[in-house]
Amino acid sequence: MGEEQIYHIPVLLGESVDGMNVRPGGVYVDVTFGGGGHSKEIVRRMNGRGRLFSFDQDADAERNVSASETLSEAQEKGVFTFVRSNFRYLKNWMRYYNVDHVDGLLADLGVSSHHFDDEARGFSFRFDAPLDMRMNTRAGITAAEVLNTYDETRLADIFYLYGELKTSRRIAAAVVKARQAGEVRTTHDFLRIVEPFFKREREKKDMARLFQALRIEVNHEMDALKEMLDAATEVLGEGGRLSVITYHSLEDRIVKNIMKTGNAEGKRNEDFFGRVLAPYKVVNNKVVVPTDDEQQRNPRSRSAKLRIAEKVAAE
Repeated sequence: MGEEQIYHIPVLLGESVDGMNVRPGGVYVDVTFGGGGHSKEIVRRMNGRGRLFSFDQDADAERNVSASETLSEAQEKGVFTFVRSNFRYLKNWMRYYNVDHVDGLLADLGVSSHHFDDEARGFSFRFDAPLDMRMNTRAGITAAEVLNTYDETRLADIFYLYGELKTSRRIAAAVVKARQAGEVRTTHDFLRIVEPFFKREREKKDMARLFQALRIEVNHEMDALKEMLDAATEVLGEGGRLSVITYHSLEDRIVKNIMKTGNAEGKRNEDFFGRVLAPYKVVNNKVVVPTDDEQQRNPRSRSAKLRIAEKVAAE
């Protein structure tokens, strides 16, 4: 078997794994397995000793384990474990595997390029497909159900908060009006409704933001992210590293706040002397971004930002 990365090209591979400070014998978690690129690099650096737990709720991702010699061998030796679950349940799974502490955790929060290339699941406006967008196709509501059942205000809030679209209210009103004549079922149904609200020069960028907003709502991504980061703070041991790649401002703000203050809202807690009480110290005050060369090779990486923090001893 080869090690070709056909499912997904990992972003900031070296930089993000460097940030975890991987050592043989340690316990590590990759909460966004995807194509397995980051997990394979972590396993290589563990040199056959320690444990790596990799999470993904998508059945397609799980198939990448058997497609990789590195991961298949590590799985047979008990070094690698695939966990088919949403990363919001991180703490529960660590308890299930009797893991007391973790030495490093990596999260690549971007959607796999595989999902955008899958014509059948409705993640991309390039194909006419049912509006599904669920990462876990076994549970939850679809994007079509969101568009056909949410009221106008709720839709507008989603498009504005998660897509940062100034025309969010007009788009929401148009969706509600259009669905009175028939359900919005496919990507092209949706595009016919919203295309008049996008200027030609920004059409693709704004369409991507609109589909991003729907995907975030369908998969409850912001709630899951907050729960995962809270769990990471609990399971990381002293000196443990948190290495997170973000792709849009909302998730990046949450990650930055957690690393600087210990909470998603960014509220500062201070001791009697005015020192900030936080569970982490930030390793890179300036975010790491992909090189020009990586951005040329992998356009998906262009909006990526890497933040790294280290767990400190409790006061």
